[in-house]
Amino acid sequence: MRRDHCVVRSFFRAALLTAATLAVIAEEAPAQTSSTGGISLPTMVRVQAPGWWPTKGDPARNEYVGAAECAKCHASKAAHWQTTAMAHAATRAADSDSLRRHIHLGSQIGPFSYEIATDDEKSVLEVSNANSSSSQVLLWAFGVGRMGQTYLYENKGVFYESHLSFFTTPQTLDITPGQPRSMPTALDQAAGRRMTLEETQRCFGCHTTASTTKDQFDPKGLFLGVTCEACHGPGAKHIAAVKSGATNLITESILNPRRLNLVDSVDFCGACHRTWEDVVANGFTGVGVFNVRFAPYRLENSRCWKKGDARITCIACHDPHQPLVQDPQSYDLNCLQCHAVRAGIKRTSDHPGGTCPAGTKNCVTCHMPKYEPPDLHSAFTDHWIRIVRPGKAYPN
Repeated sequence: MRRDHCVVRSFFRAALLTAATLAVIAEEAPAQTSSTGGISLPTMVRVQAPGWWPTKGDPARNEYVGAAECAKCHASKAAHWQTTAMAHAATRAADSDSLRRHIHLGSQIGPFSYEIATDDEKSVLEVSNANSSSSQVLLWAFGVGRMGQTYLYENKGVFYESHLSFFTTPQTLDITPGQPRSMPTALDQAAGRRMTLEETQRCFGCHTTASTTKDQFDPKGLFLGVTCEACHGPGAKHIAAVKSGATNLITESILNPRRLNLVDSVDFCGACHRTWEDVVANGFTGVGVFNVRFAPYRLENSRCWKKGDARITCIACHDPHQPLVQDPQSYDLNCLQCHAVRAGIKRTSDHPGGTCPAGTKNCVTCHMPKYEPPDLHSAFTDHWIRIVRPGKAYPN
């Protein structure tokens, strides 16, 4: 699932492993490879390696400068980025557009009644049954609300994920993805699910920037959303190099993900969207259509990706500085960079793909179909590029 409605739970069993154990996994696991020889790695291996990687938490807070500082030199990119879902991957619940448009949201699960009431200052979740009630002030809203939004509250210094999330298509509350759909047995369980510190860090790490610094989780100093520095790394040294005119340090002091090789590039996005190895190591290959949300994993199962062509990475089709393009036909040019436009054209190293007998328009509607996992109220594009044959089971 994209950041606009992330399953806020611990997908990363590897987060609990030692660096030595992770190294063994990287060497011995049957990791996905491309013809370039690159190997997909667990995200926790990536973040423990030298250099910047998304969700890395060791830089100090003063190494970050904020998106406004980046915009002074990169105004056009920053302006477009502001309109993306990633830029609004997290907000304070009091500022949530979804909650402000629905100041009274209610639901009923067995004996438990739910209401989220929003006023000018706050949003409050109240859960009650015949005998008692509980109220929690919602603090954080994860997801821009294009598909849905999940809420977090805090109790005695511990974060909880609300049992119900807001889903945009039905405009109603339903059980948060990843939480059990069985009947809650107690009021506190009905309200939300307690999150471990590791899980909390991971969720904030993918929805905000600089929530963990010097390896300590501290949301007080974070930047809302996935900002420039979430992908390019802390910018203080880069800004200093620019101001001093130290041209030799300008490019060295910031990461340009476009320079990454094929596998690293897809794993880079997979830090939040799940790498191939993250999915396999955590047993999400056998969950059926639910793993359609993990685009890097699905992409790396594609036969064309295994050929090692850099035109098959995430950023070959998606510009992270721009809103997600919804028009299927707009992706045709990407497909035709590798595939022949008409029959009879000889395949070359530059155009290794064959001709599609069905046509050259709206390629993704056939070869990257959409699936709607049960109870998620949203359809997701399957990035496992393939010939989809009628009646054939969904490939895990």
